[in-house]
Amino acid sequence: MLLYLKEEASESDVNNLMERLKWMGLVAKSSGHMGAYTVAILEGIDKNVDRDAFSTLPMVKEVRELKHAFKLASKTAPDHKSQVRIKDVAIGSDTIAIMAGPCSIESKDQMDTVAAYLAEKKVQILRGGAYKPRTSPYSFQGLGEEGMKFMKEAADKYNLVTISEVMEPDQIPLLSEYVDILQVGTRNMQNFSLLKHLGKIKNPIFLKRGLSATYQDFLMSAEYILGHGNPNVILCERGIRTYETHTRNTLDIAAVPILQELSHLPVIVDPSHAAGIRKMVRPLSKAAVAAGADGLMIEMHPNPDEAFSDKDQTIDFDEFAKVIKELKPIAKAVGKTVL
Repeated sequence: MLLYLKEEASESDVNNLMERLKWMGLVAKSSGHMGAYTVAILEGIDKNVDRDAFSTLPMVKEVRELKHAFKLASKTAPDHKSQVRIKDVAIGSDTIAIMAGPCSIESKDQMDTVAAYLAEKKVQILRGGAYKPRTSPYSFQGLGEEGMKFMKEAADKYNLVTISEVMEPDQIPLLSEYVDILQVGTRNMQNFSLLKHLGKIKNPIFLKRGLSATYQDFLMSAEYILGHGNPNVILCERGIRTYETHTRNTLDIAAVPILQELSHLPVIVDPSHAAGIRKMVRPLSKAAVAAGADGLMIEMHPNPDEAFSDKDQTIDFDEFAKVIKELKPIAKAVGKTVL
């Protein structure tokens, strides 16, 4: 059940309502801001409860049933859209958020070179992997804490936001010291223990869709993070596994408008993993922005053919510049800007 509060409701009114619901034996979560507060009742409602009785509670304007199993991730109104803010970056705004950098952090010089280039292009988010979940146990697994130090030093030097993958709960405290946004990879989308732990921290969480996950599966994973107290969740469509073997994965471009219809959370597209083919990054990036994506995560490297991991899908600086240039008129057409 969802309670829409009156426009004049204050934060104090919300707190009083939450205390009353708790006294009634209900589990609820509030969200919103002055003039647009909502309260979702998550547990304690059964068929014997009189829904109309909730409309008599102080400051309650309207009572609605929640349509989906994902209660906190659900879009509660046509114009309800969340932004995730980190420093001067707002993900989910009218500016397309661009996250770029190598799949794996390889050296201090590499990260400084990439960060300097991104700063020159006014890209604000630097990506890089320090702990790499690889299909083969013999592949490069990342530099760990040393790699995170390289990325943080470069990001601080050029005033960039950072994002890197977390693989297990024990890594969360260490990564949180070095990284602004913690990424949950596709293999961990349903690692519910990890998601619960991530719900207890303040860092924004970048959640990638699982290889075979439905939209509901995906949003229920986001629900674990939201339900444990962290409202800053970013969704990422990165391609799913189909019968097609020509590409690494198949980009589900329909996921962008569908997820935005179902949820208030920002939706990012990863065109690099979506196909696993370098020359596909540019067209898939354009398709994502045309579909209304809130941003892109792109693997780029000073010398892609020498990259320690994912070199086949990694683009160089020149190709990255072409991507940004070609995105600008498409973004304008859908009412957004790029950089």
